[in-house]
Amino acid sequence: MKIGVISDTHGCELHWAAAYEKFFQDADLIIHSGDVLYHGPRNPMLEDYNPAGLAQRINDSSVPVIICRGNCDSEVDQLVLETPIQAPYAYTFAGGKRIVATHGHMVESDELKDQAAKNMKADVFITGHIHTTVLEKRGETIFLNPGSPSLSKRDDGRNTCAVITDDGINIYDIDTEEVLMSIEF
Repeated sequence: MKIGVISDTHGCELHWAAAYEKFFQDADLIIHSGDVLYHGPRNPMLEDYNPAGLAQRINDSSVPVIICRGNCDSEVDQLVLETPIQAPYAYTFAGGKRIVATHGHMVESDELKDQAAKNMKADVFITGHIHTTVLEKRGETIFLNPGSPSLSKRDDGRNTCAVITDDGINIYDIDTEEVLMSIEF
């Protein structure tokens, strides 16, 4: 099993392309935890902002993509994406693991995330929204935030994504391909 995990692309086509080419093109599945196409009014306009190009790349992906709705995603985005934007949760079962993804703006505290993960019996609970990386185990659940490949709010500014395998989860710096965080199952 190999699952690519990405969030908060905010319409940045080339950042998606880099993550896809380096980490996702041989994956079995890609999970996008929201804020796919629109950059949002609080975010700066980026050089590679091209939501139509990003939508086309997602549509052309040979790897299936599961998307959950972020606070910047709207019904108009669905008009150009061939895969449905699920809201507020996307749930899948892969490699014997129950994986739940949500954007995170509706479960911002650890307490709310813990309760949602418990209610859905999640082995892996994925969020986005904060544009920083999180990888930790609390109780029986691994909590993952892959950060952002285009609008990082990490202290070091690194653009990131994650990969889930049968062995565990790695968060990568997209530019250097360095493993920044890792956890085993």
